[in-house]
Amino acid sequence: MGKIRQIEGVKSVSHANWFGGIYITEKNFFPQFAVQAQSYFALYPEFVVAPGQMRDFLRDRKGAIVGRKLATTYGFRLGDQVTLRGTIFPGNWEFVVRGIYDGAEARTDTSQFFFHWDYLNETMMKLAPRRANTVGVYVIGLTSAERAAAVTLAIDATFRNSLAETLTETEQAFQLGFVSMTEAIVVAIKIVSFLVIFIIMAVMANTMAMTARERTAEYATLKALGFGPLPVAAMIFGESLAIAGAGGLIGVVLTFPVAERFGAEMGGLFPVFNVSRETVTMQAAAALLVGAVAACLPALRAARVRIAEGLRHAG
Repeated sequence: MGKIRQIEGVKSVSHANWFGGIYITEKNFFPQFAVQAQSYFALYPEFVVAPGQMRDFLRDRKGAIVGRKLATTYGFRLGDQVTLRGTIFPGNWEFVVRGIYDGAEARTDTSQFFFHWDYLNETMMKLAPRRANTVGVYVIGLTSAERAAAVTLAIDATFRNSLAETLTETEQAFQLGFVSMTEAIVVAIKIVSFLVIFIIMAVMANTMAMTARERTAEYATLKALGFGPLPVAAMIFGESLAIAGAGGLIGVVLTFPVAERFGAEMGGLFPVFNVSRETVTMQAAAALLVGAVAACLPALRAARVRIAEGLRHAG
């Protein structure tokens, strides 16, 4: 860590280890990190911890800080004892919840579990000395964001061809690595979404076609009264867009509680699952597209209907 601090552009350094423990059963997955407490949280101001809770955490070697979402999901409270069954680091590990952090922003991940790296290291010194004094991740604070590329290259060059070569990347790239693990799920959701939109479009088109067929006489009457093809077609488009818009509005309103429930059920797999403005915009656009496409054929037929044929159809 001393060598990293000496690199120009580095302001502060901390370290962490991925723990990978199991809470009760394997399905209870959430991120767990052994961290160098003070320096780590100094690098993440978006993790908001009450000063008193932070003091309790720093004083307790077995202390842990958990995210608000994680605490809500599993019912963790201050002072609770939490046992994690180690996978990477074997054994049952006892922790005490000393703090619950909130996110400074809505997109902040509050589903993580942090504890002292010193506790992990001291235990490994007793159980497996060869695995002690090792670090999985170094977290670096820069003097300027513009120096990210240069610092990245400098760090990797410093440790190239050593026993501990590094792969330095920005935090965004690091997080995208985790996101890529859920890529298959995201792709499946997209495919299902497009299929649902296609089915809704087919149902909507059939509904509008039946409606237009039943109203053929009305369209012929309008033409007999002097209305041209465009006003008749516009009326059908307006009706279709109104129906699709109403359905889209209901869908947008229901999206928020459904997304909140989905995020709670998925736990650490999707730690931040918020409905963005882009999502709402795409929902509205999809609804209007469905309405417009569904009205095309019925509007064309109504615009072309002949007055005499339309009136005979009524009979």
